[in-house]
Amino acid sequence: MRHIISLLLENEPGALSRVAGLFSARGYNIESLSVAPTEDETVSRMTLVTTASIEVIEQITKQLHKLIEVVRLQDITQAPHVDREMMLVKVRASEASTRNEIKRLCDIFRGRILDVTDTTYIIELTGAGPKLGAFLGAMERDSIVEVVRSGSLAIVRGEKGLRL
Repeated sequence: MRHIISLLLENEPGALSRVAGLFSARGYNIESLSVAPTEDETVSRMTLVTTASIEVIEQITKQLHKLIEVVRLQDITQAPHVDREMMLVKVRASEASTRNEIKRLCDIFRGRILDVTDTTYIIELTGAGPKLGAFLGAMERDSIVEVVRSGSLAIVRGEKGLRL
């Protein structure tokens, strides 16, 4: 089962590598990882996505709690939450008909064209992972030059939050 784990950790060198090292040392895969400072510069928020059984997730969270840098941790998978990714896609767009088709797909998927050259477009899309995958599936394979995805960002809905 896919699990989303949110962590608050001390914003210091090596904190990210210790969390990632915990996963690799135990043979667990990280599907997605996103880290950035919070409103408090001394604390970063990490959103980590992995696939494992409930028993394995319990073991992972216990091990994460033991790390000195981890301030708070929450498995938000079962809680009502909002989960989004951002994707940048560079596509070939040299012909007028191709450009029109790309613009139409951007409208359908609520994407934005950020950069235009004589031969390429750079498109920004945000949404759930399957939506981004569907956009890539709708594009002609040969027209895709490059894809960059942020990984999941997730936050629990309502009054509760992961805070200090």
